[in-house]
This record gives sequence, structure tokens and C-alpha cells, in this order.
Amino acid sequence: MSDLTKARENPKEQLFDEIDRIHAGMLGLEGSSMHMQPMAPQLDRQTGTIWFFTKTDTEIAEAIAPGARAHFCVVGKDHDYHACISGRILLRRDPVKIDEYWNSVIEAWFDGKDDPKLTLLALEMEDAEIWASTGSTLKFGWEIAKANLNPDEEPDVGVKTHVDFTGGPADRLRHMV
Repeated sequence: MSDLTKARENPKEQLFDEIDRIHAGMLGLEGSSMHMQPMAPQLDRQTGTIWFFTKTDTEIAEAIAPGARAHFCVVGKDHDYHACISGRILLRRDPVKIDEYWNSVIEAWFDGKDDPKLTLLALEMEDAEIWASTGSTLKFGWEIAKANLNPDEEPDVGVKTHVDFTGGPADRLRHMV
């Protein structure tokens, strides 16, 4: 269940926790006609970078040019947490990161760590929009009922938050409508 207090007070940590919990999210390149595709994230909390294993001959790897930007969408396991992350994306073959994130699932897609087609995509997070909602059907129903009885009141069922990873203005928090 999504923690609304954490969404308000520490949205960056909550986002990182949610990324660590999922097996895959949807990654897409800005300005591309290519559809977003499922990718398994490997999060580096220290640098604010999400790493993705791929092959050099995949459509997404071949489409990444200098200055490319991407979006990565996350849906929490309980479907009460949604986020869209954007930033610069780079094609990098980093042996240190390959060793750090290598596991049996990744190994199934490649001919070992020395596979000549193995490469990484590095999404350098710049900002994110986060929507965290209540997982309580009782609270949800109560809020809808209150709003239906009072046309001037909107239901309070969650939090919408913007997180800036570039060191810009403080996070802006708004209630979801």
C-alpha cells in the first residue's frame, strides 16, 4: 500500500523504494515514434541513475544519439503508486556496473558478461512526477461520498508530487484530484 505520508515528506526515497520493488517499467525515447518498451531497472541511488541491460542491436540502443532523452514509467505492485521519470539517456558499456547488477535473470539473455552485444543504458534522472493514492477502499469510498454530497469539495485520495533531481527548487507537492 502506498504511504501517503512518505509521498508528502520524502518522495525521492519513496520513488527509489518503488523502483527497487518492481521487475520492469516502461522506457521510451523522447521525440521517437518508437513505442515505450518494458525494461528491468537497476537503480544507483547515489548517482540518481537507472541502469538497463540491453543488446547493442536492439531498436532502442540503436536509436540513442548524443543528447538523447527518455522517460521511464513505474507502476507500483499494488497499483496505488505511479511515476514518470525523465532525464538524459546514454549508451554505456560499464564493466563495474555490469558486475554490480549481474544476476541469473540478466544472464539468461546474454552469453555471459563478455557478450559482445551486451551494453547498458544509463538514465540520468532529472525529474519525476509521482502519483501516490490510498489503497484503502474504505477511505476512497468515504472521500467520494463526501465530494458527492458537497459539490465544492474534491475527494482527497492521494498526493501528486514533483521531484527535481538537478538541485533545482524544492519539491512541489499538490493533492491529487
